[in-house]
Amino acid sequence: MSRLEAKKPPLFISEPLSKDVVSQSLSLLSGILKSCYGPAGRLKQLHNGVGGYVCTTSQSSAILSRLSVSHPVLSVLTASVQNHISRFSDCGLFTAILCCSLIENFKSLNVASCTVIKISKHLLGLCMDYLRSEACGCRVAVDFSSVEALLCLVRGVLTSKPACMLNKSEVDHLTTLILKAFMFTVPCHVETDAVLGKCIIVPVKGGRVADSTVLPGLLIETPEIKLTKPLTVKRTCSNMIKIALFCVSMSGDCFNHEEGTITVHHGISLEMSELDQLLNVGKQLVNDEVGLVVCQKVIHPFLKQYLKENHVIAVDRAGLSLMEPLSRMTGSKPIASIHLLSPSCYGNLKDVCLESFASKHFVHLIPKDTVICSLILCNRNETAWDELKRACETAEHVLQLTIKEPLALLGGGCTETHLASYVRHKSGSLSTSSLNDIDCSRAQYQLVADGFCRSLESVACSLNHDDGEILTDMVYGHCWFVPSGFPSVSNWSDLVSKCGCGINGNTENLNWRLLQGQFGSPVIQGCPKEPSVKVANFLTLDCFAAKCSGLQVALETANLILDLSYVIEDQN
Repeated sequence: MSRLEAKKPPLFISEPLSKDVVSQSLSLLSGILKSCYGPAGRLKQLHNGVGGYVCTTSQSSAILSRLSVSHPVLSVLTASVQNHISRFSDCGLFTAILCCSLIENFKSLNVASCTVIKISKHLLGLCMDYLRSEACGCRVAVDFSSVEALLCLVRGVLTSKPACMLNKSEVDHLTTLILKAFMFTVPCHVETDAVLGKCIIVPVKGGRVADSTVLPGLLIETPEIKLTKPLTVKRTCSNMIKIALFCVSMSGDCFNHEEGTITVHHGISLEMSELDQLLNVGKQLVNDEVGLVVCQKVIHPFLKQYLKENHVIAVDRAGLSLMEPLSRMTGSKPIASIHLLSPSCYGNLKDVCLESFASKHFVHLIPKDTVICSLILCNRNETAWDELKRACETAEHVLQLTIKEPLALLGGGCTETHLASYVRHKSGSLSTSSLNDIDCSRAQYQLVADGFCRSLESVACSLNHDDGEILTDMVYGHCWFVPSGFPSVSNWSDLVSKCGCGINGNTENLNWRLLQGQFGSPVIQGCPKEPSVKVANFLTLDCFAAKCSGLQVALETANLILDLSYVIEDQN
């Protein structure tokens, strides 16, 4: 007992944001995330310092899950952003960068944090009301009778992930495939409680991106089945293939020593008894006209051979992840015991065939009605494939969110600068009664509003990684990127052709100004206009639901951190 140490008292850290270590860590995190942002973002390599897997990425989901954060303030920030990513998949970097910028800008103001929080909540309300109004100039309606806006959404996700190492033709090919796969998952017969299907990504690492394809139904890898001859499958009288789906082992291992003891009579062989039971199952499957048996685990070779002799295809080691989509696609119920087999558990398939991609062989299960599909995803190497898989999953989720709320926001930094222009316009004309409701002075409101707008603009500026100038116009409030190498006194109209989202061209006097210039940002007196054309090919669009959530999460997390008075750490 003498060697036990006395308990240490907890460590109280007051005003954590005033500490240099927090400011430096926040600035470092912000710099890392900003450098990853957008199509020209710089890649990061993350590993655990003692060897092992190295992740090359610029995606927030991969970075934040592998980044070691020690300070509690930063842990709150990263946890909040990760929660947003788990719900929306997209706009993780936007959320994190905006949150860091809000904290840094609000912290530098000579305004009490409680007042900053009240004003920023009012500013958030202004933004959300504007984004959800018909008058919003940075919002695009997504028409599902046309694919243009949907293609723009998917293309925007893919092009913002440089570690996928895709050229233009590959981006176009994958964009079409992802949209096609999504369309497969939309039910043909819409009911009151319609549920979207599922796209299963099948990995083919080391192949050409152009070899990627989408197939209706499911692919199950079967190395032992070669493309030597066409499959002979037993069919029912209705020309369908009856399928039995087993989620229990059919290997003949009847007894697990960890489950207890079993008494066996003299002369009885457990192994033979189990094989007899498997054979009885096989006979019932044959008698019930089952043409395909899929097992989550292992099927005994003896049973496999018996089924093959009776023209029943047996596929084992399907894995847990395929059980739910298989059950849904075929209408079969997973069978959990070889001792109780009910014909009501069987499902149906339209067809079964063999497919081969690169050196892999698959059994292709083709359903009658397709809500489950397989995306055969190829890329040059494992690193690029891992990044591409995450990007495809994000794109699919973005389409799912868009079908629930058919709206999109202009990308390329234009939504951020347009919102900043709108907030500056509204904050300059706020009524005295509104100021009284917030309980702040006009000067305080203007200070916080300017910090809020500079934070939005800093997100747009993070898209530029080549030291070129970044402009906004005084008509639409959109973002424009000037190539590097030109002095700040240039005639901007000669250097830019399209805004960041691609909706506006340089066809009129737009009255440019530099973003975050040395003299600060002047207040725009007029409200930014809405572009005359709102739908066009090759626009850069962002997911409406994800970006709105990101804006809310960033500001609410910044307010939470600004409101921290103490951090209490247990030192034991």
